[in-house]
Amino acid sequence: MKTSDSLTRFVASFVDELTRLGVNKAVISPGSRSTPLAMLMAEHPKLSCYMNIDERSAGFFAIGLAKEKKKPVVLVCTSGTAAANYYPAIVEARYARVPLIVLTADRPHELRDVGAPQAIDQVQMYGNYPKWFVDVALPEEEVGMYRYVRTIAGRAFAISASHPAGVVHLNFPFREPLIPNLSLSNLWEAEDDRLSYLHTIQGLPQLEKSQIKDIADIMKGIAKGLIICGEQNDSEFISAVKEMSGKLKYPILADPLSQLRSGKSDKQGIIEGYDSILKDPEMINILKPELIIRFGPMPVSKPLMLMLKNNPDITQIIVDPSEEYRDPTLNAAHMIVCNHTKFCEDLSEILEECVSNQFYNDWILSNTIYQDMIEHELGQINDLFEGKIVRELQHALPDGSCLVVGSSMPIRDVDTFFRNTDKEIRVLANRGANGIDGVVSTALGISAVSIEPAFLLIGDLSFFHDFNGLLAAKMNNLDLTIILVNNDGGGIFSFLPQSKEEKHFETLYGTPIGIDFSKVVDMYQGEYEKINSWDELHTYFRDKWSNRGLKVIEIETNRTTRVNIHRELLDHVSQEIRKVLKQ
Repeated sequence: MKTSDSLTRFVASFVDELTRLGVNKAVISPGSRSTPLAMLMAEHPKLSCYMNIDERSAGFFAIGLAKEKKKPVVLVCTSGTAAANYYPAIVEARYARVPLIVLTADRPHELRDVGAPQAIDQVQMYGNYPKWFVDVALPEEEVGMYRYVRTIAGRAFAISASHPAGVVHLNFPFREPLIPNLSLSNLWEAEDDRLSYLHTIQGLPQLEKSQIKDIADIMKGIAKGLIICGEQNDSEFISAVKEMSGKLKYPILADPLSQLRSGKSDKQGIIEGYDSILKDPEMINILKPELIIRFGPMPVSKPLMLMLKNNPDITQIIVDPSEEYRDPTLNAAHMIVCNHTKFCEDLSEILEECVSNQFYNDWILSNTIYQDMIEHELGQINDLFEGKIVRELQHALPDGSCLVVGSSMPIRDVDTFFRNTDKEIRVLANRGANGIDGVVSTALGISAVSIEPAFLLIGDLSFFHDFNGLLAAKMNNLDLTIILVNNDGGGIFSFLPQSKEEKHFETLYGTPIGIDFSKVVDMYQGEYEKINSWDELHTYFRDKWSNRGLKVIEIETNRTTRVNIHRELLDHVSQEIRKVLKQ
């Protein structure tokens, strides 16, 4: 067997440098040209490698790992269309600010653009989605090249992890022989006595005291203010924004991904029912703010986004640690680039404690009525209705859980029906590009490294999109409970104007697939159970959810009747809120 020592030292230097910087997870898809990277990563004692045969699934699995670990994860594949299958995950990672280091193997330069097999143009193949691209030099047995490739590793790690986190793409051309010499002495030895060859210190920008005062002056005298929190995963920010809310007496509209709806801390001023409340035009007239401060991406709620879009007179202050512009309303008045936690802390220091005002009290009263009415109305529903699934799931999930939520209707149902709770339930989702692909793989990536029990709430079409992802559970002995809501098609389209066009609706939008999911789960050696009643759901979570491995519970619902149930329920809630606020 012919091996290459120069290739081995070169790639080993790169792999070792990544581990010195803190990378400890890699997701590898099989292939010949990527052999040097794959074998040396599998050989390194500080690197845990996950095999994933399907590159599309591998990309989303890596997103799950990186979301949970909050640091870069490595993706490795061979040349050709294998690399193209990473594209959806790279798009999601870019917009969701997830740190990935993508390594694609390639033909050497003399085999490019000459009709060689499995050779496509991989130079900057992901366009502008990566933060950085390098067509790495060919391996050479020279000390300067080992320093070069360690520097590439250091820069890749720093760029991927720095705000906003994102994707780095390194394209590695290799000549044959491709098999590294794993018997080389001192395989992981560096040429220098540094802990890492290139260590980058990163920090977030902070505002000057005078700038904080200028912002406080903008808010002076404005009682009708709101704080809006999109997706967050920073516990320090959560306590800081709550303190700022208490000082300003500005309610916090908390997206389900903000992590503000869960936990044993005080929920005073945390509004979770705003999506339903703002569906009512009369409520907007009463509860419309003069000023908002927004952290994170725009929340899931469309009514909230429309209120901000249709009312340019609302002063919008958007706080973001990066200079990226994230305001689909196009009405932002102030973009503040700084550490959002420090922003809240510094502002709280100079703010005087405000007294409660009518606007603050109206929002809290509206939310209280919303909570009581939703609980009452859902209690009257015996059918397997998606909104009640969220409510019952919230009651049934063990304290200290991680709930991954699929796109389309599941995340919207969670937004509407997941109430403030003392339970510790982290809610995660792929909301970068909002696609329904790769959700199973992302959830499995999260479950692979989460210390909490992991659950996935997903619709049937999204589940279908990522059947291949289930193989990762089998190959890596992962534990995940999937709550599959099956309304046999695209439930979200029933809420849209397309549903009025009955002639082509089912074919083009409803798209029923009629799959027996029990056979799919059995194929991947998971446990399957059909849930036919609320009692069966609670019995399952009492007796069976803690079984090891992949578990899928399927709940069939009716997407035709659910639209009316959903709208009638929220109409009853709106009527009650209007009645009380007008007294």
